[in-house]
Amino acid sequence: MKKFILGFILLAGVLSVNAQSERYMAAMKKNLAAVDSSATAQSMLSLSDNFERIGNAEKSQWLPFYYAALMQVRYGFMQGDMSGADPIADRAEKLLNKADSIQPKNSEISCVKAMIATLRMIVNPMQRYMEQGTLIEQNLDAAKEQDATNPRPYYLKGENLKNTPAQFGGGCDAAKTVLNTAKEKFASFRPASEIAPNWGASRVDMLLNECK
Repeated sequence: MKKFILGFILLAGVLSVNAQSERYMAAMKKNLAAVDSSATAQSMLSLSDNFERIGNAEKSQWLPFYYAALMQVRYGFMQGDMSGADPIADRAEKLLNKADSIQPKNSEISCVKAMIATLRMIVNPMQRYMEQGTLIEQNLDAAKEQDATNPRPYYLKGENLKNTPAQFGGGCDAAKTVLNTAKEKFASFRPASEIAPNWGASRVDMLLNECK
């Protein structure tokens, strides 16, 4: 009888864990599906809030906080007036730190760290280039070392170069080589799971087309 009760308790525990895992995956897939169709700043902010709620419910998972931070950054880039981007960057950094505490030394997280530094820099490029530019390079270099197959640090580096004036070492000529490397890596890249990061390929094609 004791063995039966123990077996029943164990089975109930397994079923509960499986149900929780299924709810988590369903919530993540639903919100990820909405990312590509979200074209407004407000939709990015709403998605960030959604992912944060998932992270707060699934405290051992780093991806919800990663996506919450990424959506915050995208929300920041979509602001018309970049002078108010610092609080958005602060919010993104707070969310990303939660992901980093769960999954340290992660290439995808390092990429978003570089994006946060980029967001801070464009508030005042002339004053912030030295500090934030250094952080961008450090985090993109770390992302490459942490996962040599990840195309996103090359994509982000290429986009930054394209948006940098030629007199400062940027422009299309400087960007194309890096963007082509990103394109090659995207061709062979396979995400770790169906909810793992897998964004950027279409943007690389767009940037390369603009540089023809």
